[in-house]
Amino acid sequence: MSAERPSLPPVRLHTEAELARDALAAPLLARAVRLARWAGPATRVGAGGELVDAQLPAAAEHLGLGDDEDGAAYASEAWRLAVDTGLVDVEDPQDEAAGDDAGGEAEGTVTVGGNLALLTSGSPGDVLAIWLDGLEAVHADATAPAFDDFADLIGEDGSVDFDALDWDPEEEADFLDGVLTNLYLLTLSDAGPADGPVPLPALAASMVVPEDMGEPTDDVLERVSEAMMRLDDQFRVLEPIGIVAYTPVDESLLTEEGEEATPPADDEDVTRYGMVRLTPLGLYGIRERMLEAGVDAPAVGDLADRGADILLDGIAYYPEEAARTEIGLWLAGHTERGVESAAAELLGAARGTDGRAPLRRLHCQQALALVGPEAEPAVRAVLGDPELGGLARVWLAERGAADVPAPPEPMIFWLAVDTIAAQLDADGDLDELQELVEGLSGQHSGFFDQAWRVEHPATAEVLEAVGRLHRDRKIAKDARKAAFKARSRAKG
Repeated sequence: MSAERPSLPPVRLHTEAELARDALAAPLLARAVRLARWAGPATRVGAGGELVDAQLPAAAEHLGLGDDEDGAAYASEAWRLAVDTGLVDVEDPQDEAAGDDAGGEAEGTVTVGGNLALLTSGSPGDVLAIWLDGLEAVHADATAPAFDDFADLIGEDGSVDFDALDWDPEEEADFLDGVLTNLYLLTLSDAGPADGPVPLPALAASMVVPEDMGEPTDDVLERVSEAMMRLDDQFRVLEPIGIVAYTPVDESLLTEEGEEATPPADDEDVTRYGMVRLTPLGLYGIRERMLEAGVDAPAVGDLADRGADILLDGIAYYPEEAARTEIGLWLAGHTERGVESAAAELLGAARGTDGRAPLRRLHCQQALALVGPEAEPAVRAVLGDPELGGLARVWLAERGAADVPAPPEPMIFWLAVDTIAAQLDADGDLDELQELVEGLSGQHSGFFDQAWRVEHPATAEVLEAVGRLHRDRKIAKDARKAAFKARSRAKG
């Protein structure tokens, strides 16, 4: 009955201005900005753009990390981000041979990058574009191996023998993207953690344990442990760019032999095994990466300036709250031209005999519930429409309108079938669906004697569903008989 559904629920994002403020406050980008403002013509960098070792203590001191044993590493990391995001430009040495003749490596020249000014004078969109470049660079760092441990595999030209390294960069990136997607889904899920953190073992298990597996085997648990430690390293790299809030694995849990933490037992404190939460900036960043990859990742507000037909189709499978918010945003923009005009556009978009049409009419009815009496002329204009006349009468009656004509009997049954068809397509709560089915079929004596004759594309499917869902066995049997008649009539 239904059309293809979107693979991801809609996300409610913070405003661009709020996200841009979060991006500028991300520790790694903030440090990169400070180093970009500190750098000048005398700043010494290698041929690859990295700060030379002799320059790192001064850079760490400028960042207030002079007394930190990892200060030089933090400074080097921030400098790389400044280069990757265009906050500084590094020109390659013009004559590498001259550097070699001087007895040292050739060095590049540092100038201010064009993006540095954009962080203060540009729009929030400009800031976020720069931050996304930084996220891309950090994502690459998070999936890269520790080359210090494999120095003998790096060629003279800087190339890496990946086969000897036993490391597949594409596979590693896919693994991290899969984890981030699962974290994104958990954050959006009604049954998920909302703003709460996700235990690292659960996230690792989502990538390793088959969905149909009961009790995990020892081999699977070992792979979960390996995935946990892999993710522990990666989230430590990702946190400074601002996409996650991360509590690392308690180092006391690491075993000496394999340096891997065993997944927690039921009675253990799971927080010691790592906890991770997506930030609002993280939701934005991961969604942007998914959109870039061609994934349908809707956001609330995407449909606010579109036509009513796109609105009603687009929110077809949104959760109730997200659909209501999207409708409200659409109405806020479209009622500027007049409530009557907006109502007429919604009603026109609700027509149709395709599989998604009942759900469009249901959302049209919900949208009209949010508009005022100015919509009445548009609603009265469809009283004679066989597809819209029923919902028009409901809307008028709920507002106590005068002179509402009684619906013809075929329209009553057509509306009942259409309403059940919409709820079946929406996959709502089973108890609520049963109550709807039993309520509508019980309103009229001889309901099934008339319902199978209804000229609605979903009549047979609706009657079959009533037969499955109705708790009165005799009525359920009558519904199945009516469904058979409807099928036979359609074939004849």
